[in-house]
Amino acid sequence: MSPVSILLIGFAMSTDAFAAAIGKGAAMRKPVFRDALRAGLIFGAIEAITPVIGWLLGRAALDYVEAFDHWIAFGLLVALGLHMIVNGLRPHDDETDEDPSRHHGFWRLAVTGFATSIDAMAVGIGLAFMDVHIGVMALVIGLCTLTMVTAGIMLGRVLGNMVGKRAEIIGGIILMIIGSTILYEHLSGAA
Repeated sequence: MSPVSILLIGFAMSTDAFAAAIGKGAAMRKPVFRDALRAGLIFGAIEAITPVIGWLLGRAALDYVEAFDHWIAFGLLVALGLHMIVNGLRPHDDETDEDPSRHHGFWRLAVTGFATSIDAMAVGIGLAFMDVHIGVMALVIGLCTLTMVTAGIMLGRVLGNMVGKRAEIIGGIILMIIGSTILYEHLSGAA
């Protein structure tokens, strides 16, 4: 596989994480680069690990993963999206509001990162049958995701300032759209 193809796969695998990062950045109150880089590292690590897991599963798990990956991603993203929308609709008292960084902690970012990387696991299974070094591929996917998520959080910050304190609703809608798109693409491809 050519270096250009590997890079294109890396960026393709990071686009849904990028969209989710825009939503996360919009929901955060003025994230700084450190916050964006932290989210990028979490998403990038997860996005790099999932194709390796898929590659390890190989041919034995192909039917199982292909049959359910879209449902898992859809369920996780819709649930997280609905949670964000509910939080965005709750009245906020700025003086007694809890620490907003708690809403963007490690586990919430990790679950979102995993939900957006399930398709990378299926790609990893496909890569098991191709002439490609999985370590290089995983590194490229992880670095592309790190870059895209960091940029997405910072871009979301700008969008968040424009749309106000209800930006978490937009982030939830984005996650639900990503989940629905993943489901649609798999179901329309299977038909």
